[in-house]
Amino acid sequence: MNQMKQDGQDNTAPPPDRRQLRREMIARRAALDPATHAAHSAAIAARLLAALPPPRCVAFCWPIKHEPDVRAAVAAWRAAGSRIALPVVVAEAAPLAFREWAEDGELAPDRYGIPTPVSGDWLAPDLILLPLNGFDAAGYRLGYGGGFFDRTLAALQPRPVAVGVGFECNRLTSIAPEAHDQRLDWLVSEAGVWRIEG
Repeated sequence: MNQMKQDGQDNTAPPPDRRQLRREMIARRAALDPATHAAHSAAIAARLLAALPPPRCVAFCWPIKHEPDVRAAVAAWRAAGSRIALPVVVAEAAPLAFREWAEDGELAPDRYGIPTPVSGDWLAPDLILLPLNGFDAAGYRLGYGGGFFDRTLAALQPRPVAVGVGFECNRLTSIAPEAHDQRLDWLVSEAGVWRIEG
């Protein structure tokens, strides 16, 4: 396991066009062949299980757009007694809520086409697995632009442990974080596990 300290940002460089960068990062991930994607996802799941004890309640994102598939880690934590939740968009500019998901529970696409539980208890996770379109060593992530996870991490008290899961092909020198961007606590890729130190 490695530790990373927050790097100083280069304030002389112009900020990246996040929309364009997001498209590029998603395209990189989509270019992985299915066998490589599956192998990288399995490696990430194994690293999660080796680095983190079973949480009381873990929230994860149903994999879309070729994101890492960490359901093997989620299943192992469920078998160890963890409760499992998926995020639910309750309002456009509000923090996410988290609804319990059972393996046989019904899922329906939300307004963004993401599978979401249609029933179940509302839970407060102590650990959240966040997919990474792009990420940097300072612990910042490039999401889809809606700001949902940034609002959620800023609002939840106590704040859950935020673990970014992504592929090395999406690693960046810096995402040029903005004031609203929330730092992650851990980064996990197929190549390793890093605890972010401030």
